[in-house]
Amino acid sequence: MLIEFGGDGRPTLGVEWEFALVDKVTRDLVNAAPELFDLTTQRHGEQPRLHKELLLNTVELTTGICNTVGEAADELTELIALVGPVADSLGVDLYGAGTHPFAQWSHQLLTPGHRYEELINRTQWWGRQMLIWGVHMHVGVPQHQVMPIVSALLRWYPHLQALSASSPIWAGVDTGYASNRAMMFQQLPTAGLPFQFQTYAEFESYAGDLLTTGVIDEINEIRWDIRPAPTHGTVEIRVCDGVSTVREIRALTALVHCLVVHCSGLLDAQQPLPHLPPWHVQENKWRAARYGMDAWIILDEKSREALLVDDLMELLNILNPIAKRLDCVDDLWQVGQIPAAGASYLRQRKVAAETDFDLVAVVDSIVGELRQ
Repeated sequence: MLIEFGGDGRPTLGVEWEFALVDKVTRDLVNAAPELFDLTTQRHGEQPRLHKELLLNTVELTTGICNTVGEAADELTELIALVGPVADSLGVDLYGAGTHPFAQWSHQLLTPGHRYEELINRTQWWGRQMLIWGVHMHVGVPQHQVMPIVSALLRWYPHLQALSASSPIWAGVDTGYASNRAMMFQQLPTAGLPFQFQTYAEFESYAGDLLTTGVIDEINEIRWDIRPAPTHGTVEIRVCDGVSTVREIRALTALVHCLVVHCSGLLDAQQPLPHLPPWHVQENKWRAARYGMDAWIILDEKSREALLVDDLMELLNILNPIAKRLDCVDDLWQVGQIPAAGASYLRQRKVAAETDFDLVAVVDSIVGELRQ
């Protein structure tokens, strides 16, 4: 089948930032999204960049098509400033993390609509467990480059996972993972790591098989962690856990933008892209989800290994000239500060340790980071 690939090939940016809604007092999840959308519309008119998600406890803030990290961050900051007071008036706060530490899935309500109802009907227990939130980044690429870039980005999958990891506690239990969300989401059919296709025609053939056999009804039901987004003409990176600060959104977006432009430049110069066998990619994903910034990762087909943080610092040096071209040097520099300050999963565990595992205090700390 033929799947039209939009866009104009320029490395434009788009960001989708998911937030849960939590009660200001109990800090539990609240199914308040319909009221939030209605009240926002009453006060500010229709907001096309404010989106519904699977559950009524979730809102998604999105950018338009942006040229720089700064432009995308400004749009997201404006949306937070617009939505935050509306949430305040409803007695809820925006909560940015990969999972909620103590909420129960059985108390959550589904957003009405055939697409979501069919997802739950098909996936049953696993689908109902999906109390997870993430950040998705889009970067525009030419059609002929999208699948090679999807495969090449897997080399740096663990870096994005560890830097954003924010889901260590699930249903009142410390899972021992930096990102339990990563382990949860891959249980859905068509989710998880992508197949390493090298041509867009291979992806079209794969999608055609899924449609023919009823695995999916729409192309966007291919829920890979890194995937082509044909409607937008982008590669979409869906690796990151939910994020609680604009500073980290800027840093992660800068890293993604620079990585995609780096890969595109290698292709333009007819130079080889990085490649990891699928078994190494799968192991790196697990190591990053389990150990976060302390993970040792596999670097290449020769099975050489290094500490993730050390490899990250080498990567930032490589990407710095690209960051200058893309006007995001300061934001890329902030990537290197995340290990020093402690990624979100470490900050959450620190609060839990200091409060005798008070999970309300953990939610307070995440909400507070966004407000600060």
